Amino acid sequence: MFDFNKITIDQLSKTDLLAILQALDYTYEHTKIEQFLSLKDSIVTDMCKIADIKSQEDLIEVLMK
Repeated sequence: MFDFNKITIDQLSKTDLLAILQALDYTYEHTKIEQFLSLKDSIVTDMCKIADIKSQEDLIEVLMK
């Protein structure tokens, strides 16, 4: 079995990434477990930095195209 400490997102499509973000948001809204919101925010923050995008809304818009 492969042991890994990090996973890269370079193989994810925009559609897959958007689905992951929406799933994390949905799960947080229905469970109020902070780790789901924290993970979503962390992914969004990192993606905004990588893509030089200013806001979460702009990132979501790009992913929806």
